[in-house]
Amino acid sequence: MATVAEEIQPEHEPSKAEMRQVVTASSLGTVFEWYDFFIYGTLAASGIIGRTFFATGNPVMEALYAWAGFAVGFGFRPLGAVLFGYLGDKLGRKYTFLVTITLMGIATAGVGFVPSYASIGAAAPAIVIGLRILQGLALGGEYGGAAIYVSEHSPKGRAGYHTSFIQASVGGGFVLSLIVVLGTRFGTTPETFEAWGWRLPFIFSIALLAISLWMRVKLNESPVFRAMKEAGETAKNPFLESFTYPGNLKRLFVALFGIAAGLTVIWYTATFSVLSFLQGTMRVDTVTAQLLAGGGAAAGLFWFILFGKLSDRIGRKKPIIIGYGFTLLLLFPLFWVMGSAANPGLADAARNAPVVVSGPDCSYDPFASRQKDTCGQLLDYLSKKGVPYTKAQTPSAAVAIGEVPVISTEPADIDRALADAGYNLDRVVPSAGNIVLILLAIVALAALSGATYGPVAALLAELFPPRIRYSSMSIPYHVGTGYFGGFLPLISQYMVARSGDPYSGLWYTWIVVAMALLVTLFFLKESDLYKNA
Repeated sequence: MATVAEEIQPEHEPSKAEMRQVVTASSLGTVFEWYDFFIYGTLAASGIIGRTFFATGNPVMEALYAWAGFAVGFGFRPLGAVLFGYLGDKLGRKYTFLVTITLMGIATAGVGFVPSYASIGAAAPAIVIGLRILQGLALGGEYGGAAIYVSEHSPKGRAGYHTSFIQASVGGGFVLSLIVVLGTRFGTTPETFEAWGWRLPFIFSIALLAISLWMRVKLNESPVFRAMKEAGETAKNPFLESFTYPGNLKRLFVALFGIAAGLTVIWYTATFSVLSFLQGTMRVDTVTAQLLAGGGAAAGLFWFILFGKLSDRIGRKKPIIIGYGFTLLLLFPLFWVMGSAANPGLADAARNAPVVVSGPDCSYDPFASRQKDTCGQLLDYLSKKGVPYTKAQTPSAAVAIGEVPVISTEPADIDRALADAGYNLDRVVPSAGNIVLILLAIVALAALSGATYGPVAALLAELFPPRIRYSSMSIPYHVGTGYFGGFLPLISQYMVARSGDPYSGLWYTWIVVAMALLVTLFFLKESDLYKNA
């Protein structure tokens, strides 16, 4: 028998003005919260986080440590989901996400005040990691609260459209982080930005926190939660009930491996992987790369709204399945297009004069401060320069470029041979025509992300019974996005560094999406959704 909470409808159909207030306040708060979380990643992609807090003198190692710090925040999101999911199901949706956004704003601003490694040594990365943990805890409670709050206010048949603004707000946070970073760059000299100007985007979160609190404090509690509370049907232990409620284990499995894992690797590939690929691998000018990534992501935000609205008509499952399928088909071709357009000279040199590094045991550890043999040192040198390579086995260490042996393994001789073979490792600005190609590729990636992400807030809110909805939605979502997505930049960069293939990191995305497609295809049924609650 259905509970009161499962049968509840809003006391009155919300007016358009009321829904605008609910959607605007929730979405802007989500934009600001994700801005806070992503500002670290935006600056990590440019190398400044690694140089400041994880200084080793090795750019590859600094980048990996910086992305490891990025991943730590994601790693603690599931714990935040458990904690704030419990509070959201016990105390209410509204007050829980007021707490999460306050915690996020304070932690983000804190990063802007942490002294550098040069000033306080190992305490610097330790403090930054601690603040990233607080950010992860806060974000673990934010997304579920905002998505559920909007979903439970939405009139029947409109939840996909209304909650799609929450989904687009995640991308909005990424775009806002790029806008603020670029604005700070243009407003300061390069020397000032490098010295302390990069801290301003973190400190700016204090102003965003004030706006968020002012908007959200005026909202009313969700009508579904009010009905449960009045009927005495709130869960006694939402965390425990998430695993014992009839049929919920299957829902958790689908939400984790079929929904959260798949959508998040597509989204992070379309944003941070694109940014890192353009800035690092393809040697595009930093500001140009950030403008391209931000412009493409902003132009692609409408996909989230389109597919969210479409899901109200054709169901939640179809757009996700279609998005997964096309991702498997188009992921590598879209990055090949970007690579060829971003730096044609480098792409041509890699194709016409491939670099082959050989030795008796050609192993390479990107985390090692010093490689154990000459071959490893050669791979380390080429990785730092962003030069793609393949490996071969020979009695002694050697380098060949376009099948022409380099006279020695000294860095100066390698640099001369690379230049002679057409490898221009200077920063480049693509031509106007190639910029259009790059933007089209990014918008296409955004479409794949929009198809899989746009309907998801409504789907997850409808997948779980209202009494344990906050906990049951937040836990698998943040485990999936925290571990499958949060570790994507680190894993993909590590794969590229180890293999020398600038596209090898995409296999991580491809495999996770293939898994998500199979789980969603066979285990998600539209009939399982609580569409009236």
